Amino acid sequence: MPQKNSPAVNLNLNVRGLPLSATLRINEISNQMIREGKHVFKLGLGQSPFPVPAPVEEELKANAFQKDYLPVLGLSELRKAISAYFARTQAVTYGFDNIMVGPGSKELMFILQLVYYGDLVIPTPSWVSYAPQAHIIGRPIRWLPTKASHGWRLSPQEIENVFKMDPERPRLLILNYPNNPHGSSYSTNELREIARIAKKYRVVLLSDEIYGELKHNGEHISIARFYPEGTIISSGLSKWCGAGGWRLGVFAFPESLTWLKNAMAAVASETFTSTSAPIQYAAVRAFEGGREIEDYLFRSRMILKALGKQMVKEMTEANIAVNMPDGAFYLFPDFSHFRDKLLQNDIENSEQLCERLLSETGIAILPGSAFGRPPNELTARLSYVDFDGAKILTATHRFSDGQEPDVHFLEVYAPNCIRAIRIMVEWLKKL
Repeated sequence: MPQKNSPAVNLNLNVRGLPLSATLRINEISNQMIREGKHVFKLGLGQSPFPVPAPVEEELKANAFQKDYLPVLGLSELRKAISAYFARTQAVTYGFDNIMVGPGSKELMFILQLVYYGDLVIPTPSWVSYAPQAHIIGRPIRWLPTKASHGWRLSPQEIENVFKMDPERPRLLILNYPNNPHGSSYSTNELREIARIAKKYRVVLLSDEIYGELKHNGEHISIARFYPEGTIISSGLSKWCGAGGWRLGVFAFPESLTWLKNAMAAVASETFTSTSAPIQYAAVRAFEGGREIEDYLFRSRMILKALGKQMVKEMTEANIAVNMPDGAFYLFPDFSHFRDKLLQNDIENSEQLCERLLSETGIAILPGSAFGRPPNELTARLSYVDFDGAKILTATHRFSDGQEPDVHFLEVYAPNCIRAIRIMVEWLKKL
């Protein structure tokens, strides 16, 4: 139901002093260093290293002539393909008329917060843009604590502890899995329990599943299966389809939240108007799937799983605490074991750690503080994407059935990722 008697939205228009998004900033700094002739290990920006699947790229070429403004909600054929995709992969029903396409899921998330009056509830750590978007709009933020010992995942009990203090308060809970910044996902039982609590308190749940197709075992489950009436699924092409620069995001709304979709569409009509026409036509092919795209995804997952496993192994052996990821291409290491040595070298927090690491080794990673962690906590996000995705995908075609990438293969085809960890370990030892 639409919210009644809600106060008018008080936009916080004063964004002076708001820094550039941490992920974009580290990418620009890295590129500038490269232009200056320095070698940089680009483990900062979370951009898929893999090429856009060939059938999807061909569709873009074939539709380059498309120039008309498309409907605000998106191309009808695309919304039907997305609806069929969720039915096929998740057994959930979202009518095509309740699918919304936008210029990146980030833009859709911003508009959602703009039109929905309520607190933003997010875990710490979480993706760098959730909280700044709420800050720009003037929405209250409630951080939910997580623990490394629990894979940095939200605890259903912690969620309920917050909700029961004010059970009628409107809230938007963002659940992101596989997660940025740490790669963890949720078990089916955890999803069922979180869904039960969200339903009990009538919370609007935004399930950010942009990395769903990159769960390493290929068995991503949407929480929408267990809370269909209150869950908006967020997805897009940037991560699993290697098309970050195409800027195509997707929201799927349940029938009960049609009013929210309509409000977002009204704002979209006055802001971005519609998403690029050629991109939308090409995206139809992406969401239709098929054998070639499934093979692409299988090989992508296999590579990311092996690379994440090897990097965790080497970091753990060096006393860097880090959890094994379930999906995506992120690690969230904790350097607390080296706190005393870091302090002796005037490194007191995660931001100083990352600055020194970049200036002294060329390794670009992001401080945990950018993801909502306490500044003095020595955590950081590492995005293991600095390799030639096209080259490594081609190389896996030589594998026999059941063969997986070993350390030698990774040293050859993902050398910057492996070298970066080994240089980082040596840097810590020499402090």
